[in-house]
Amino acid sequence: RFDVNNRTSKNDELETAPHRCCSRFALFFFAYEFLDVLNAIAIRRGISDLPESHVLLQKTCRMFATDYLIPRAAAHDTEKKCPREALSKLGELGLMSMLVPERYGGAGLDYLAYAIAMEEISRGCASVGTIMSVQNSLFFAPLLKYGTQNQIEAFLGPFLTGEKLGCFALSEPGNGSDAGAASTTATRKGPTWVLNGTKCWITNGLEAEAAIVFATTNRSLKHKGISAFLVRKPTEGLVVGKSEDKLGIRATSTVTLNFDDCVVHERDGCGLLGLEGNGFKIAMKTLDGGRIGIAGQALGIAQAALECALDYAGKRSAFGSPIGKLQAIQFKLADMETRLHSARLLTWQAAHLLDKEAPVTKAAAMAKLAASEAATFVSHQAIQILGGMGYVNSMPAERHYRDSRICEIYEGTSEIQRLVIAQNLFKEHGIPLS
Repeated sequence: RFDVNNRTSKNDELETAPHRCCSRFALFFFAYEFLDVLNAIAIRRGISDLPESHVLLQKTCRMFATDYLIPRAAAHDTEKKCPREALSKLGELGLMSMLVPERYGGAGLDYLAYAIAMEEISRGCASVGTIMSVQNSLFFAPLLKYGTQNQIEAFLGPFLTGEKLGCFALSEPGNGSDAGAASTTATRKGPTWVLNGTKCWITNGLEAEAAIVFATTNRSLKHKGISAFLVRKPTEGLVVGKSEDKLGIRATSTVTLNFDDCVVHERDGCGLLGLEGNGFKIAMKTLDGGRIGIAGQALGIAQAALECALDYAGKRSAFGSPIGKLQAIQFKLADMETRLHSARLLTWQAAHLLDKEAPVTKAAAMAKLAASEAATFVSHQAIQILGGMGYVNSMPAERHYRDSRICEIYEGTSEIQRLVIAQNLFKEHGIPLS
C-alpha cells in the first residue's frame, strides 16, 4: 500500500476495515511502471526535491487528470451538473478523504500531499477540484478536529468515497466577508437545537447530505457567540434554494440554505460541533486549511492555462515561424511561469507549516492570494496569446479564465487575504494598532 509517511501497514488492519477503499491506491502502483517517462514531468514541474511518495502521488494524479478529467472537462462545464462518475473514481483513489486517518478508512495523507493532489485534479477539471476541496478541507477537517468519536464515526462510510457529500455553511446574504456578523440563530430547546436563518453561496449544497452550519447562540457576544452544528440533509425545516448559474466551476452547485425552525437533534452525529461559542474559531481554523486547498486548485487552473498557451505558441505560425519565437510571446510565457512557480512554493510552504502544526494563518493567506491572482493572470495571458481562439469554447482557455475568477473570491477574497497578512505583520513586529 502507498503510505506517504512510510509507515508499515498490517494485513489485519485491512481486514478490520472492509469499507476502506482498497482500490484507491491501484494507480499509485500502476505509476511505478512509468517512472522513467514521468520523471521528466516531475523535473519540469520543480518537484524533484519532494519525498518520493509525494512525487508518485503527483504523477498519479496528473496521469488521471490527463487521461480521464481533461477529455470530460468541457462536457462537465456545459452540462452544469455534479460529475458523479468522476467523484466515484476520485473516491477509488482515496482523494475524497485524503486527510482522514487510516484508522477511519481514509488515506491518512498530509496537507502537502493534499495541495499537490488538488493542483493536479484541478488542472484536469476545476469543478471536480472544488468538490474535492470542500469534502476534504471544509467538511472532514473540522469534523476530525472538533467532532466527538460518535460524530466522526457517523459521517464515514459513503462520505469517505464521495458517494455522499458534505458542505460548509458560513456565508450569509447580509454579512459577506464579515463572518463574525452571523444572523442565523440556534436556540436550545431541551435535547434539540432550533435553527433559523439563511446561508448563501454554499458549494455542494444541492447534493450534500450533511452540512456544517454556523449560527449564533448568543448574539450579545458577537463573534464569540457563534457555534458550529452538524446537520443532516434532508432535515425538516431545511429548504435548499436554487442552484446559482455561475461564470465558472459550473459543474458544482452553489445554493442558499434556508432554515425555518429547523430542529437538530443531538443524535446520529448531529448537533453541536465542538464547544458552544467556539464556532468562529472553528471556521477560521478550518479556512486556514481550506485556503491551502484553494491555492492548490488555483495552481492547477494556472498550469492548465500555461500548457494550453505553450502548445498553441509552438504550433501557431505567423510571419513564417511559430509565434513562440516572438519576444512578446516569450515575455508573457516567462511572466506566467514565474508567477505560477512562486505561488506553488508559497503553497507548499503553507502546507508544510500546517503539517508541522505551526502557525499558518499568514502563510495560508499568502499562498491563496499569490496562487489565485497567479491563476487569473496566467489564464488572462493565455487568452492574449491565443487571440481570437482564446475567446471561443472550442479551446479550453476561456474556461480556464472563467474558472480562475472564483479562486480570488471564495474562502476569503484577495482583499481579505491582504488584511490577514497585514494584521499578522503588525502582530509579528509588536506594533499595536489600537
